[in-house]
Amino acid sequence: MAQKVRVDLVDDIDGSDAAQTVPFTLDGVTYEIDLSDDNAARLRDEFAPFVAAGRRTGGRKTRSTTPSTNGTKVATNREHTRAVRAWARENGWPISDRGRIPAEVLTAYDTAQQETVTTQPRSRTRRKK
Repeated sequence: MAQKVRVDLVDDIDGSDAAQTVPFTLDGVTYEIDLSDDNAARLRDEFAPFVAAGRRTGGRKTRSTTPSTNGTKVATNREHTRAVRAWARENGWPISDRGRIPAEVLTAYDTAQQETVTTQPRSRTRRKK
């Protein structure tokens, strides 16, 4: 039997709808916190002077994870991939039926979605295996 599990992200600071999960490391311990866009910006602003004065010791610069912007995770989500391909075809982007979706198509799709959906809370839907 298949099950659909819906996960609604809640901001860990104020309880509002969270838009992203922000990873950070302090004293060798890695943390993740679910935040709204405003609180994520506040966190980055608070860390900014320390980041500017500090030395980078490794790791890649990554974007915080969001269901609609992370290309690697999006590629594994079949429903989202189908939606991106359909949108690309409707909007004149050359796109194949299979394979990797070009980054510029994903960026254009994400931008179009953000313009049309500005007030809906974000949620993640995961399938239980």
